[in-house]
Amino acid sequence: MSSSFEKHQKRRLISSYFSVVLSIALVLFLLGLLGMLILNAKKVSDHFKEQVVVTIYLKDNAKDVETKQLEKSLAMADYVKSTEYVSKEQAAEFMKVENGEDFMDFVGYNPLQNSIDVHLKADFVTSEHLEKISAEALNKNFVEEVTYDNDLVNLMNDNVKKISFWVLVISAIFTLIAVLLINSSIRLAVYSKRFTIKTMQMVGATKQFIRRPFVWKSVRLGMVGAFLALIGMAIVLYYLNKTFTELELLSNPILMVLLFVFVFTLGIIITWISTHFATQRFLNLKTDDLYY
Repeated sequence: MSSSFEKHQKRRLISSYFSVVLSIALVLFLLGLLGMLILNAKKVSDHFKEQVVVTIYLKDNAKDVETKQLEKSLAMADYVKSTEYVSKEQAAEFMKVENGEDFMDFVGYNPLQNSIDVHLKADFVTSEHLEKISAEALNKNFVEEVTYDNDLVNLMNDNVKKISFWVLVISAIFTLIAVLLINSSIRLAVYSKRFTIKTMQMVGATKQFIRRPFVWKSVRLGMVGAFLALIGMAIVLYYLNKTFTELELLSNPILMVLLFVFVFTLGIIITWISTHFATQRFLNLKTDDLYY
């Protein structure tokens, strides 16, 4: 009978430890993903900003020397990421592929213009900078027109600000929820040992002596949970970096390492603090209150 009871208690204890480890792992995993999002938010927004194209259309009488000089000066500018010269023949071929038919069969000639596609660095993709760059290009007498999607630029910049704000708010809320969930799981684990805590206290053990094994046990569980969370984060990071190579998620490995260290340390700190306060609560309870 006693052996059966001990086995039952052991199974309950293992189940309690498993739930604590699982809670810690899931919560830290989600926090880690949120951390990766925050660290790479600017990189992602920069990537989309740099897809905005400023197209400089050239007049038909533009000389090759003038065109090459303009392209070279743009390529050397500190606000330009890349440039590409697109001839009217290339533009016509692109439209043919895009539309599935040759429009020149109906028109009889190529009405398109030679152009230079300019991709700006993300920090310069603002309405003010675009207007300034457009004005400088239009000062050239061989430039016909400069076009870009100003509405898209404004919308993108507004959305980046909104997303950045809400990511910070959600991060704060999620961190609080994480602490509460882990704290709740640990309190349940300590609750199952409340009679042991009170018995040790009644035979004269100090609070620090009683608390120490509970704290170390929880810290070890926190380390296991954090380790599992880091494995999950590493797998997600690997597949994201493999799928979206243009984002270069691993271009700054030091930040990623610091994030992993932070998540691991957070698992230890939260479990230590939660166990400290959970055991303190039962240490301060009267014997009669243990049954409620």
